Amino acid sequence: MNLFGTTIPIASDHGGFAVKQFLIEKLKGLGYEVIDFGTHGTESVDYPDFIHPLASAVNAGQFPGGIILCGSGNGAQMTANKYPNVRAGLCWNAEQAALTRQHNNANILSIPGRFVSADEAWEITKTFLNTPFEGGRHELRVEKIPLIVNPKK
Repeated sequence: MNLFGTTIPIASDHGGFAVKQFLIEKLKGLGYEVIDFGTHGTESVDYPDFIHPLASAVNAGQFPGGIILCGSGNGAQMTANKYPNVRAGLCWNAEQAALTRQHNNANILSIPGRFVSADEAWEITKTFLNTPFEGGRHELRVEKIPLIVNPKK
């Protein structure tokens, strides 16, 4: 269905909960299986408690990518990017979503739940899921992101 397959993991804190629920319904409506890592309500929670499990699963190869949300998108992105095989990109519009896939080969989309509408988040998500990595000159740059140098190079 897209570059990340038919199963999409998603996680948020309370600040991204409403947009997350909207995205889950939209994704399911298109036939995706959605794995919801939480949170499951609007009570104040700590975003790392929900972002770490999703990012860890992507890092381990359990999922090729995922979607994370928090109020600003920043805390979620910072948490996810602690994992060496994760490249989480914060996107507030569809153009950013396309560029973070094309140029950075991002595998986790971070959305600022308090700064975009549900409809904008859906456009961002569709763009992210369907935009391929360009490779080429961008591949060498992406290979330089991890702190651990690939010994094959």
